[in-house]
Amino acid sequence: MFEAVDEMKRKLDTKRPLPATTLKSLRDHLMLEWTFHSNAIEGNTLTLSETKVALEGITVGGKTIKEHLEVINHKKAILLVEEIVRNHEKLSEWQMKNIHRLILKGIDDEHAGVYRKENVIISGAKHIPPDALNVPIQMQELQKWYDTQKLHPIETASILHIEFVKIHPFVDGSGRTARLLVNLELMKNGYPPIIIEKEGRSQYYAVLDKAHITGDNDDFVKLIVNALVNTYQLYFKVL
Repeated sequence: MFEAVDEMKRKLDTKRPLPATTLKSLRDHLMLEWTFHSNAIEGNTLTLSETKVALEGITVGGKTIKEHLEVINHKKAILLVEEIVRNHEKLSEWQMKNIHRLILKGIDDEHAGVYRKENVIISGAKHIPPDALNVPIQMQELQKWYDTQKLHPIETASILHIEFVKIHPFVDGSGRTARLLVNLELMKNGYPPIIIEKEGRSQYYAVLDKAHITGDNDDFVKLIVNALVNTYQLYFKVL
């Protein structure tokens, strides 16, 4: 499943270092797309162009403060992910909480970076997240799995997302945090970030729920692989 993507990775690696201007334009484009789609999946109504304006610090008329903060916060969370990757820091529960803290900063400070203390359900999903009392234990187990697993990096990133959302450790923002963690793991291993587009939200939720209910992760891993192929195609189109 990973051979084609790894060949694309090798091909791109031969072109490094990439031109600075090209690299910046790709980074800016992916940051915008990543922020727009991840927020849109969760119901943010800012358009792509409005998200771009909000990222530049300009207020969009007719939109809520919360929606603006979701954009600004997501950018800050991406910057934190980039810093973690750049510094070769080990992924930990503490970092997961820090990423989430940025997602909800100024929106819901009470729950930002804090594991939920109440039970939740995921709208439209068959899977029911564990009782709140079990969240800390299951997050510790996820950390232990992550620290000892020896899977292909793409599979690791995919399962990290699957299991994180399965636990749903936060009252709000677990999905956005999971999509940040996927890219953190990919970027840490030399892959570019992926965009899970809002147009594919139904399929994304369906294969995620399938993984949670049946334990069959293949369709979700394929979704991540296809998203990586799309990012590589963007890189090759520009270079």
